[in-house]
Amino acid sequence: MMLNRDAATQVSRILTEALPYIQRFTGKTIVIKYGGNAMESEELQASFAKDIVLMKTVGINPVVVHGGGPQIGDLLKRLNINSEFIEGMRVTDNATMDVVEMVLGGQVNKNIVNLINQHGGQALGLTGKDANLIRARKLKVTRKTPGMDKPEILDIGRVGEVAGVNVNLINRLISDDFIPVIAPIGVGEDGQSYNINADLVAGKVAEALGAEKLMLLTNIAGLMNKEGKVLTGLSTAQVDELIADGTIYGGMLPKIRCALDAVQGGVGSAIIVDGRVPNAVLLEVFTDTGVGTLITNQQD
Repeated sequence: MMLNRDAATQVSRILTEALPYIQRFTGKTIVIKYGGNAMESEELQASFAKDIVLMKTVGINPVVVHGGGPQIGDLLKRLNINSEFIEGMRVTDNATMDVVEMVLGGQVNKNIVNLINQHGGQALGLTGKDANLIRARKLKVTRKTPGMDKPEILDIGRVGEVAGVNVNLINRLISDDFIPVIAPIGVGEDGQSYNINADLVAGKVAEALGAEKLMLLTNIAGLMNKEGKVLTGLSTAQVDELIADGTIYGGMLPKIRCALDAVQGGVGSAIIVDGRVPNAVLLEVFTDTGVGTLITNQQD
């Protein structure tokens, strides 16, 4: 079936717009945190997998870090294991950690790997425990409430933060044309497994690799101002101002702080991407406008 003139013009415009971005990012590494709404429908899952395969095909090196909170919650409920959150983080006792490893390292990770491979990629699934990929330490959580002389130290179990990343393993996989798909489970010096926030893992992996971009897929159109307009092209100083005046608050704060840490740690830019949009990753990488909020370390 031949394209009519209007359709042909549209296709040629899209391809022409993409060309400079392909040239710019060829050979560069882009870390993508995949989770939330982008995982929920078969259409979005397929578009994500195609995006990742296309990126690899044109010479870009995607590294995927995934979450899986809803899937963990579903299995905990079926097993009648109580799920508790403190300061936005899931309290992770030994029984919960077993479920986290089962869901993230097994079900979710292998589903993503299979989906990418079905669309022509060569994905390989890992947890942070493989070859000490993600070295972890126990996360210390404190909380201070009115009337307290000093902050309360909270024990939320086997929840960790990133202490180090084995970049040699990731780089070897990239050089062998694999697409690494990483579950956010770390391993401590004592050999214990730790549940780590996927945004945090993605940011630290991007820093360690010196990635060109960090992309955080989420369930909103991007970072918005108080009038509901999506903001983009922000410097770290501008983001700090938005935090100080209360524009950025609540559940968006950890994601934004992760993006700030990444660009301040040497990542070229971080983008909060609307994962509800089909082919959101490609639109962000290969078009002039994108579908999210771009944050850079520019000083002006």
